[in-house]
Amino acid sequence: MGKQKTKKGVAKRVKLTKSGKVKRHQAFTSHLMARRDRKRKRNLRQARILVGKHGKNMAACLHG
Repeated sequence: MGKQKTKKGVAKRVKLTKSGKVKRHQAFTSHLMARRDRKRKRNLRQARILVGKHGKNMAACLHG
């Protein structure tokens, strides 16, 4: 049986931490940022951790 391939679309968008959690960046930050207040823009800069079933599915895609 052959090896399972890494899903390249997922690999470009998320990273695994040392403990195995899936880290992603926040969406809605590419343009139209002038209308958003400082607090919201500051919070959008932070990375997020995928939790639950969605995070496990993404981690499985990366474990090619």
